[in-house]
Amino acid sequence: MSCENNGLVERLLKCKDELEKCQNELQTWTNSLEELSEIEDAFEADKRDKLHGKTILDIGTDCVKPLYIALKFEPDKIIGINEDLSYSYASDIEQESKLFTDTKIRLYNCSFFDKVTLGKILEKEGIGKFDFVLVSKTLHHLRTGECIRKERDEKHEHQKDETEECCIYRFEGRVTFEKLLELGKRVIIYECFVPQDKDDDKVRGRGGYFTRNEWNDIFKHLSGKYTVKFITPQKFQLDKKKPNEIDSILRKVDCVCFYVEEQH
Repeated sequence: MSCENNGLVERLLKCKDELEKCQNELQTWTNSLEELSEIEDAFEADKRDKLHGKTILDIGTDCVKPLYIALKFEPDKIIGINEDLSYSYASDIEQESKLFTDTKIRLYNCSFFDKVTLGKILEKEGIGKFDFVLVSKTLHHLRTGECIRKERDEKHEHQKDETEECCIYRFEGRVTFEKLLELGKRVIIYECFVPQDKDDDKVRGRGGYFTRNEWNDIFKHLSGKYTVKFITPQKFQLDKKKPNEIDSILRKVDCVCFYVEEQH
């Protein structure tokens, strides 16, 4: 093959990579808009005042939802954190959003588990506790327990290393929701229910979609201890009797949205 042809192939491959990147970014924007249409009722925003004066922490942010939320609901401030803030448009959203909204949008490369860095961010932004914490398609990444992969795959051999890509940690609901409610008055959860699918963006053992059993355990823990209201697939308040009905509901849907608050 001639040098000229080699150069043409390289340019075509580069164009292909750039096209795929643009398609992925476009998918993020469209998906985010669709998800927000299901999430927005969890804010229960007043139609007149919207979310004026309110603060939101977006954990595992895709950088796009903060912009959509700012344009529609006009909260005072939205802080987005992601331990891999690799979106090329993140800085553009931070800077150019000032032209369209008074909402302050701040995006940080920070892990939910990095208490020191997160504490410095909150101090810098002058926030003690947020009005809302949004956890969109991220809750299943907040796994911190021991590896439970063997419960799903008897052939799994756990090897303690820096990657642990084949592992799935146990989700410790009590610890995780306590931490989330320390950060915000209302925690809004939006999650896919696709236990049969592979979680391509999981980091080490912190990933793997929830199974029905895991969801049932989560709701059993939450019921009675917290105020839990479902938005999708149907609106209802969770009580001690309702967890038994969750399984039948999960069988019919691929996404759930609910919020959690301390009982008053």
